[in-house]
Amino acid sequence: MIRLTAAAVLASALPFHLGPSAQRPLALYHGYYDGHEDGYVITDVSSRAQAAAWHVNYSAELGAVKGAPRQFFVQGRAASGQLAVFGSEPGESDYNPLWEEVVVAWKAGVKPVLLVRDDQIDALAKAGKLVERDAHVVVNAPITSVGSRATVG
Repeated sequence: MIRLTAAAVLASALPFHLGPSAQRPLALYHGYYDGHEDGYVITDVSSRAQAAAWHVNYSAELGAVKGAPRQFFVQGRAASGQLAVFGSEPGESDYNPLWEEVVVAWKAGVKPVLLVRDDQIDALAKAGKLVERDAHVVVNAPITSVGSRATVG
């Protein structure tokens, strides 16, 4: 039988020793989830080209992650104000800071509308108005602020 002293219980409840901290600016991006904007940062990505372009860490191991929620990026024509679209956010049961990148492109002759929900994107793809393509890239992009801007359409 293991007995814990009051000091041991208290020590186990204290935060971990992380070492000294320093302030370093990180780019804060905005993306849509269910019609509102969330703020997020990007720290790592499984694409060497994206890592170089975004000035973040390249991690080949991230590419092996399967089953993460989707993050949609519109390529080509887009509605004014278009941002990335998340398939989840903190507080949702499936939230994960790792995302499977999905590239979205409007089909010829279709006027782009502002995409703000993952189910909206899926419905437009099913209706033949846009195409979703798995980029086979995983990005570590934790959402750091939920509902950081006003709700949109």
